[in-house]
Amino acid sequence: MISKSKHNLYFVGITSEPIDAGSLAAYLDDPDVGAHGWFHGVTRRTTGNLITSLLSYEAHQAMAINQLESLARDAVKKFGLSRVVIVHRIGEVPVGESSVVMGCSSPHRVNVFAALPWMMDLLKKDVPIWKQETFEDGTRSWVHPDPTDHQ
Repeated sequence: MISKSKHNLYFVGITSEPIDAGSLAAYLDDPDVGAHGWFHGVTRRTTGNLITSLLSYEAHQAMAINQLESLARDAVKKFGLSRVVIVHRIGEVPVGESSVVMGCSSPHRVNVFAALPWMMDLLKKDVPIWKQETFEDGTRSWVHPDPTDHQ
């Protein structure tokens, strides 16, 4: 499920397939920008002293797309961005693969550096996408976002 704005300000999507980050770069192309910034959220192998075997994501897709669109529009307005890309994966995401890729562009780098953590924090807090962690011993745990977690 994807959504593009009429004026190419944003491209947002939810996919059950691996995210092809290279194909997303074209959505930020604009000869009037001097900075592209990207964030790739990747499944890590360890959480504390536990070994993770995979993460699983579920979403209310229609609501999630609406929230991602709103997040992208707000980021454009707040940080003076030229364009925003956000793609989140659902289903099982093995260790080392991306669960979310977001990018943005602006005339100057300070805007993209400020926008990425802001967008990621709000995505985790507001977008109806839920994460379950499966550990090496077969136990599972739902992960609840903590808005104060900036690790």
